[in-house]
Amino acid sequence: MSYVAPAIREKFETLSVNLKNAILERNVQLNTIHDLIHVLEDIVREGEAEEVHTTS
Repeated sequence: MSYVAPAIREKFETLSVNLKNAILERNVQLNTIHDLIHVLEDIVREGEAEEVHTTS
């Protein structure tokens, strides 16, 4: 189960519903803004990799 610390909940809530759901599905612990950034970077990398595979 994912966890979003109260300290970053406000930032988390500014994200789109789809993005929040994608993050929560990963079962991550988001204690700091850096944790959130790392998960977002992972999602971007995975999206870019998918894009390369579908266009190749």
